[in-house]
Amino acid sequence: MRKMIWMRRNRLTVVTLVVVWAVQAQQPTRVDTNAVKNAAKNGDEWVTYGRDYAETHYSPLRQIDTTNVSRLGLAWSWETESPTGGRVEGTPLMSNGVLFGSLAWDVLFAVDARTGKMKWRWDPEIERKHISEICCGPVNRGVALYNGKVYAGLLDGRLAALDQETGKLLWTVQTTDNPGTILTSAVRVVKGKVIVGTSGAEQAVRGYFSAYDAETGKMAWRFYTVPGDPSKPFEHPELAMAAKTWTGEWWKMGGGGTVWDSMAYDSDGDILYIGAGNGGPWDRNIRSPQGGDNLFLGSIIAVKPETGKMVWYFQETPGDQWDYTSTQPMVLADLTINGQQRKVLLHAPKNGFFYVLDRITGEFISGDKYVKRLTWATGLDKNGRPIEAEGARFKDEPVLLSPGPGGAHNWQPMSFNPTNGLVYIPGQESSGTYVPDPNFVFHYGYRNLGMAMALPGQRRPDGQIAPISAPATPPKPAKEPAGAENQPKASGGFLLAWDPVNRKERWRITNAGGFGGGGTLATAGNLVFHGSIAYNAETGEKLWDGNIGGLPVTPITYMLDGKQYVTLLGRAYPGNRLFTFVLDGKAPMPPLPETTQP
Repeated sequence: MRKMIWMRRNRLTVVTLVVVWAVQAQQPTRVDTNAVKNAAKNGDEWVTYGRDYAETHYSPLRQIDTTNVSRLGLAWSWETESPTGGRVEGTPLMSNGVLFGSLAWDVLFAVDARTGKMKWRWDPEIERKHISEICCGPVNRGVALYNGKVYAGLLDGRLAALDQETGKLLWTVQTTDNPGTILTSAVRVVKGKVIVGTSGAEQAVRGYFSAYDAETGKMAWRFYTVPGDPSKPFEHPELAMAAKTWTGEWWKMGGGGTVWDSMAYDSDGDILYIGAGNGGPWDRNIRSPQGGDNLFLGSIIAVKPETGKMVWYFQETPGDQWDYTSTQPMVLADLTINGQQRKVLLHAPKNGFFYVLDRITGEFISGDKYVKRLTWATGLDKNGRPIEAEGARFKDEPVLLSPGPGGAHNWQPMSFNPTNGLVYIPGQESSGTYVPDPNFVFHYGYRNLGMAMALPGQRRPDGQIAPISAPATPPKPAKEPAGAENQPKASGGFLLAWDPVNRKERWRITNAGGFGGGGTLATAGNLVFHGSIAYNAETGEKLWDGNIGGLPVTPITYMLDGKQYVTLLGRAYPGNRLFTFVLDGKAPMPPLPETTQP
């Protein structure tokens, strides 16, 4: 009798376990700290902006390779109906067979990755009458996933958390207190904290980045990238040191240094890295009239993610006067340099130099120009400090420099292939004329460049635009620094395969995208995708073109039901679409709209 009871109980236990296993199998896998930490080992999903904490934009998938990439065809496309007035720059994420992403004006979406059918859409209904004049328009570069939630920074300064399954708003928290401070960067989640950077350096703002509890939205810490009023206590000790590199009354004009992109995290070293932006106003003669390096403008800053305490910093553009931000996407890698294994940070900022830093100590390892034309500096010294060309730092007269304000590399992510050790940089050869504004008057809440570049002021909520006090054309012909005449002309966009160990380019594709092109994706299939075009990662040979109709954003790749897919956003307005490709895809490419908005 006891034996029969035991057998019945045992059968019930087995049945119970089977039911539990079945229920668990049907439940979606949550993106938690371990999932993001281990993302580099698994190519099935794309759960964070750069696919992994190191921001490599590299996938170990190899079903699609150089031998068959020409067979890629459209699986499906989805018309996003993105609001007009801003570019789409967001890199989508994929988890549990669902794609998540952002559009212009912070519209968020979830789409079935197998079919392209929309699951949900959320519009924060940001007021659209004044933000369009801010710098680069109402863009959003991406969302974050964590513990069943979707996170995004919004143009009105809020951080929002949505239910991942339904798109229902769970909470928002205001992260800013200045009407010029907006959020455009993709957010990241590190150790249960949502890391948020700010945008709008020219709008009389003070740069910072912050960490918020992913469950509650409560702020854990904030790191200011420039010091405030020195007559008041500094928010953290690093600012006392930074204040010594500023002069005048910079804090009355904000100072700039916004963190509008570029983050990475070393989970072994437990260090979070961010890139700080340009000065505000641009002209250092206005914001810091007696000179100075103006820390931490144009710098890489390393902090502890739990406390925000600084570990080290490295300034790439001291005393920035040219809008040479350090907010361009960075990559963490392990490289053998001079026979020694090094944990490094790789960076190609706007200023045209490619930096290799020790990511544990911040030590400068190497730096080389990655553009053909670079006139503002003649090189870097042994500590990595730029050697400015004579005449590059303007004061009263206009100067023509390369790169220009658009930079040698901008918001489009670069990628790194750990197998061949190459970095793939989407950049542009550019020039720009910097014209000092002799009639500059500071206007709180408006765009304050301190430059006579004929740019409109920011439209305020009352609908008014600040008058342009500066002339639209230079009063004198712009001069170039010494030696500029010996350099090649700026030739537009390029895709560059760069060897960071041997410090040289492997190959270069010219006329490839530029500021209007997308970011790059490297794969173990020996491919590099630049927007909707695929190249041989070793040689640069063009192997496939998706012909999506222009303005591609950064592609991602993932596996579903045994098939590897490639997905990216593209096209102008109206007609912006989410495109998904697969081997032997047969869906017809939708025609371009009759009219589009640039």
